[in-house]
Amino acid sequence: MNIQPEEERIILVDKPYGWSSFQAVKKIKYLFKAKKCGHAGTLDPLATGLLIMCTGKATRKLEGFQGQEKEYTGTMVLGATTPSYDMETEVNLSFATEHITPELLAQTLPVFTGLIEQIPPLFSAVKVDGRRAYKLARAGVAHELSSRTVDVRVFELTRMALPELDFRVVCSKGTYIRSLIHDFGKALDSGAYLKALCRTRIGEFRLDDAKTPEAWQEALDKSPETN
Repeated sequence: MNIQPEEERIILVDKPYGWSSFQAVKKIKYLFKAKKCGHAGTLDPLATGLLIMCTGKATRKLEGFQGQEKEYTGTMVLGATTPSYDMETEVNLSFATEHITPELLAQTLPVFTGLIEQIPPLFSAVKVDGRRAYKLARAGVAHELSSRTVDVRVFELTRMALPELDFRVVCSKGTYIRSLIHDFGKALDSGAYLKALCRTRIGEFRLDDAKTPEAWQEALDKSPETN
């Protein structure tokens, strides 16, 4: 693989747990000697999965990729909430779960499919007066975020082992899975937070075709044309 700094590329990356999307972009930019590199759709550091990255003139395609349908799988924990709606922060409230039955879950799921209103988490990348909401939240600065309309096309449970539930979601651009899980917990007269999340698809691009940054580095190191 003869890498040219300005070469136009679409690179599928499996973002590791704990990495920010910015860290992943920085690594791929270095590996492919790209002066210009961007990604289609941020993943939280505690999430894993598919990032579409583009270099050179291919970055013009990023906006189109960002607008495509996305698929996620993950695990939620019922009976508690956290300020960040995931495991970045500690549990702040606990709730009963004894009343939650398979029948109640089945009745509640349809409430969160189709066009729904949701408020992004306070710990999110949404900008408030020019500052990222998560930076304000971590600094203890009070702020409010506006609701938005999103399209949740599929919301299904794939494993039930209370208090944990595994799920699959297919949704539109702008959907916050953490908010979806938080609101789902409230609708069950309980609480819920996100334990794990993986993005498995963006449009026709699939996680199965992606490589971790480490795997990309190994592939490039083994290529005689890059040595």
